[in-house]
Amino acid sequence: MTLDRSAGLVETARALAAGEVSSRTLVERSLARIEATQDSLNAFRIVRAKAALAEAEAADRELADGVRKPLLGVPVAVKDDMDVAGEPTAFGCRGEHPAVAEDGEAVRRLRAAGAVIVGKTNTCELGQWPFTEGPAFGATRNPWSTGHTPGGSSGGSAAAVAAGLVPAALGSDGAGSVRIPASWTHLVGVKPQRGRISTWPRGESFQGITVNGTLARTVADAALLLDAASGNHERDPHRPPAVEAFAAVGRDPGRLRVALALKPPFTAVPARLLPEVRARVVELAEKLAGLGHFVEEADPPYGQIGLAFVPRATAGIAEFVTESPFPALLDRRTHGAARLGRLLGGAPLRAARRAEAVLHRRIGGFFDGYDVVLAPTTAAPPPRIGAMARLSGFATDRAMIAACPYAWPWNVLGWPGVNVPAGFTPGGLPVGAQLLGPANSEPLLLSLAAQLEAELRWHELWPPRPEPEPAMDVTAG
Repeated sequence: MTLDRSAGLVETARALAAGEVSSRTLVERSLARIEATQDSLNAFRIVRAKAALAEAEAADRELADGVRKPLLGVPVAVKDDMDVAGEPTAFGCRGEHPAVAEDGEAVRRLRAAGAVIVGKTNTCELGQWPFTEGPAFGATRNPWSTGHTPGGSSGGSAAAVAAGLVPAALGSDGAGSVRIPASWTHLVGVKPQRGRISTWPRGESFQGITVNGTLARTVADAALLLDAASGNHERDPHRPPAVEAFAAVGRDPGRLRVALALKPPFTAVPARLLPEVRARVVELAEKLAGLGHFVEEADPPYGQIGLAFVPRATAGIAEFVTESPFPALLDRRTHGAARLGRLLGGAPLRAARRAEAVLHRRIGGFFDGYDVVLAPTTAAPPPRIGAMARLSGFATDRAMIAACPYAWPWNVLGWPGVNVPAGFTPGGLPVGAQLLGPANSEPLLLSLAAQLEAELRWHELWPPRPEPEPAMDVTAG
């Protein structure tokens, strides 16, 4: 048998446990793919070649001794806003950042599950934008079309998984930063319940709107990584009840009531769902109806939810800017957002935090009539590289809201959402749709996503190979 770049997390973990391949062989192959594509895709900020190979050899010794862990020996990547001991956490910023002493809680849990961290993936500065570009590292490119962005801010993780450099990766999502790049690179992207995957050493990231999540080619792979990374530090303020994500993948979701929500939440600047994206989302809704679900158009009562988002997002940026070791090197737009965050950091921020409970009651009531919301993940396909990179702060915000008006409300709510591939525009660019649910609904969303995947087989489609690569014979591992 062979194990090539199409092997996902579940298949790779199985092959390792069965002794069909060594972790060192897999990590060597992953490192070779990263090196071969770094000039064309630029997915990684840090590649841990020496450390990852040593960790792979340690995993092989454990496997030989009969030790079994969910991800023992499997190469994965994490976004460069997560602490990995011995590596800097630059979070997309310029400067020679110091190495951190300890793993963040999510990384610690991945290691406890046996995963080998091959590197840290690129993200835009402080994760603010739906593109992954900047003077600190250049531009990360979309494997489906290298003239376009993979999205952001978890664009490096998305590019790495979409191109088969690693079978799965962690990202973070503060306004769609897992779901947007998943949408634009034809991946499954899970934004879990707030607190499901710890953001420690920050108890709350960006005033609680940012959570860590997973990117993978299949629902099962995304769920397996979610289970492995889930859990809390003893000082985490948000500790949701445990769920079994992977066990939900093979479960029949039953006949669900699905609200097709095509209207963007209210924003201060215009946002319009482009016809080529709308068509793909409507086709997905028709597929759900064909599977026996009740589907009708209905929009959650978002109201003025943006008033609860902006103070939290900008106050979070202000906190990071205050802590920055190199503030003079930050983008002018970052400083502008931080100034706004400092202005809104008192009474407006407190009001925004209090509003969450009201929003939970109002939007939670919507789920008395529906089980799941199906919405576009973005209003537009991925922009070209550089389209937003040099705009002013106001122009960037306008462009960002126009392209991505759908994802951020669920960050205010702290509830789960799953991007699923919805197909391609006539120009061949990937777009996606979100399955959104109330608190702690990851099992339901994942079971529904897996039902769609079984019908649509989206994981069988691959972007063009950056270069020819032979399959690997694992029997020689």
